[in-house]
Amino acid sequence: MSIFRLNKKLIFPPVQLAEPDGLLAVGGDLSVERLLLAYRSGIFPWYDEPPILWWSPDPRFVLFPDELKVSASMKQVLRRQQFRISYNEDFAAVIQRCSTIPRPGQSGTWITPEMQEAYIRLHKAGYAMSVECWQDNQLVGGLYGVRTGPFFFGESMFADVSNASKAAFITFVQTYASELKMIDCQVHTTHLASLGAAFISREEFLEIIGFS
Repeated sequence: MSIFRLNKKLIFPPVQLAEPDGLLAVGGDLSVERLLLAYRSGIFPWYDEPPILWWSPDPRFVLFPDELKVSASMKQVLRRQQFRISYNEDFAAVIQRCSTIPRPGQSGTWITPEMQEAYIRLHKAGYAMSVECWQDNQLVGGLYGVRTGPFFFGESMFADVSNASKAAFITFVQTYASELKMIDCQVHTTHLASLGAAFISREEFLEIIGFS
């Protein structure tokens, strides 16, 4: 199967045409308009060097807010209030720190300077958001992603101290539980699985976000 090559037109092929590993298309750009179209279509960019690669995996790893799992030890961490959690306080710092953390199965970064600039533009446009975890006024963990309506598409997280990213994620989910229908975690990690994330089919994922 040949991979669809994007041009300047704001269009993606049907996600059902993706390769078995989820690769759907190559090329295009990281404009705010294209990124929003991608997320609303069940697609996200993931690459470490040009050209841009666009993915729509099947199955999809997601978390529904009411299925969040908080261990007894994490409940104690949160009760002790050893961290301060904030939102959109330092988006640039969070994405820069996340850029040093490779995705599962990769040795290098995928959050290139080009990607950082693109998501900072998306943040300034009111769509990308960050969650910061602070300890002694130092940024020690956090995550960022894209929010469109009742859906949050998580991109990456980091932790410099134990439990920092978990505290940020759990607090975020609990804070926005009444507003969010689903959190897209994209690909499986044991970290997110321990918090309640699970696989659903791409077809169900598209139905939930209203694109099928």
